[in-house]
Amino acid sequence: MTDRTLARGDLADVVGAACAGGVRWISLREKDLPKAEQIALVARLRIVTAPWGARLTLHGTPELARAAGADGVHLSGGGDAAAARALLGPDALVGLSAHSLAEAAVAAPGVLDYLTASPVFPTTSKPGHGPALGVAGLGAFARTSSVPVIALAGIDADTLPICFRAGAKGVAVMGGIMRAEDPAAIVATLLAGIPPHAI
Repeated sequence: MTDRTLARGDLADVVGAACAGGVRWISLREKDLPKAEQIALVARLRIVTAPWGARLTLHGTPELARAAGADGVHLSGGGDAAAARALLGPDALVGLSAHSLAEAAVAAPGVLDYLTASPVFPTTSKPGHGPALGVAGLGAFARTSSVPVIALAGIDADTLPICFRAGAKGVAVMGGIMRAEDPAAIVATLLAGIPPHAI
């Protein structure tokens, strides 16, 4: 996930380095920017993600994701996944931020591709955001949801394996990569920590 305010350099350079390290899915999360600037940023990032075959999605509305030519949309909690799917089509990635087990319980396969459960651990990127779910909370999300759960917040080389053992099918990383002097090296380290059974 992107955050240009945390990026050590130009966002496109950071994203390109992350892709070189092995990332194959970038989610643009720059919701404070005007829509036209988000669309332009998707176009810039497409240049550095396309050579790696990486998917590029957008946090926001499905209308904006379609206008930007993104590969899908990540909806805020309570977002209308069915409407997003209808607008973006069957090949788009459609995800939703879930903050309760009730939200996880109603996730419908074919409508939603994934949920993010957060914050799993305390995070310096969003201090005070919480309370943290912890391993037990993440496990409950994974058992409740009928779509894959992606762990978000506080993910690093130490916590990543724990998330997979708890039942997560993936992890989302923002600050650790955005702030890195060498994003490619950080990504490679994270990927090396994914348990073989999860790949």
